[in-house]
Amino acid sequence: MSARITAATAVRVLAQIRHDPRTIALLLVVPSALLWLVNEMLGDVAFDRIGAPMLGMFPFITMFLVSSIAMLRERTTGTLERLMTMPLAKLDLLAGYGIAFALLASAQALVTSAVAFLALGFDAAGAPALIAGLAVLNAVLGSALGLLASAFASSEFQAVQFMPAFVLPQVLLCGLLVPREQMADGLAAVASVLPLTFAFDALDAVAVDGADLGGVSDEVAVLVAMSAAAIALAALTLRRRTA
Repeated sequence: MSARITAATAVRVLAQIRHDPRTIALLLVVPSALLWLVNEMLGDVAFDRIGAPMLGMFPFITMFLVSSIAMLRERTTGTLERLMTMPLAKLDLLAGYGIAFALLASAQALVTSAVAFLALGFDAAGAPALIAGLAVLNAVLGSALGLLASAFASSEFQAVQFMPAFVLPQVLLCGLLVPREQMADGLAAVASVLPLTFAFDALDAVAVDGADLGGVSDEVAVLVAMSAAAIALAALTLRRRTA
C-alpha cells in the first residue's frame, strides 16, 4: 500500500462531495432532523429510552445510501475502471474511499450526537462520549457495507433498493420495535447475526444500563470486524482492466 495514493484518493472523494450540497445536507442535517421528529412524537421519556439506538441507526442508514451510490457512480461512469488501469493496489483505492467516508461518517455522527445531547436534552445513563463513539462506529459500518453493496447494483435506483432490502429488515429485527426474546426462534436466530443487532445492543446497554466500554467490548469488536470484512469483500469486487 502507498500512503500517498491512499491519501490522494481520500482527498479526491471528499472534494467531489464538497461540491454536492444536497449530499452534505443529507449527511449532516437529515439524521438530526429525524431525531428531532422522534423526540417531538414520543416525548422526552420515550426518547430517552430509544434515542441512543436511533442515534446509531440514522447515521448508519444515511452513510449506507451515500457510500453505495457514490461508489456505484464511480463504477458506472468509468472513473473506477480508469483508476484501475493505473499502477495502484486495490487496497490503496478502497482504503482511500474508506478513509473519506469514515471522516464523513464521523462528522455526521458527531453532529447528530451534539444535537441529541445539547439541543434535545437526551439523558443517558452511560457516558455521552461513549454513545457518540458508538454512533461514529455505526456510521463507519454503514459506509463499509454501502461500498460492498455497490458491487451488486447496476444503477443508482438499484443501489437505493438495497436500503429496504438490506437495512430495513435489520431495523425491524434488531430489537428496537419488538424484543428479540419475543420473536419466533427463526427470526431471533437471524437477528442475532445482523450488524444492527450488535449496534442496538451496545447503544442500549450504554444508554439504559450505564455500561462502560468494557461492558460493550464484544459488540464493538464485532462491529469493527464487520466493517473490515465489508471493505475486504468490496476489494474483491474490483477488477483490474487494461486499456
